[in-house]
Amino acid sequence: MDSTDNPKRRFAPHSKALRATVEEEPDQMKFAQRVYQIAGLYGLVALLPMYFMEDKTGRDFPPAITHPEYYYGFIGVAVAWQVAFLIMSRDPVRYRLLMIPAVIEKFSFGIAVIVLFGFGRVNELMLAAAVVDLVLGTLFAVAYVKTRDTGEELP
Repeated sequence: MDSTDNPKRRFAPHSKALRATVEEEPDQMKFAQRVYQIAGLYGLVALLPMYFMEDKTGRDFPPAITHPEYYYGFIGVAVAWQVAFLIMSRDPVRYRLLMIPAVIEKFSFGIAVIVLFGFGRVNELMLAAAVVDLVLGTLFAVAYVKTRDTGEELP
């Protein structure tokens, strides 16, 4: 029987050393689980109302939105990532490699907004959102390190 045919093996961490590490260090797993769960829930609470706020966003942060496909496309991609964070929170070791693009997702927004703020192109509210993303990105990076198999090299 192939290891993918066994349902217990399919959902287990990929190596015996990694399983032993996870079993010995449940705090490492709990940290990653909590970080991704909090990030996913926070993101959904922050993003889902935006689907109903296109006009308000245009009024509060002029100019008005002239390309709604970008606005709704951004929200859709961001919501998809929040769902991915919730999935990752269920088994951080299994989804560990997804932590790399998750860190990039958080840092790309956070750094861009800080630069835009420096040029006076975004307000303090957007800067606060960027800081939250940078904090979450840092926690994602810590979770990546904490969930690694001690016998493997960091990619």
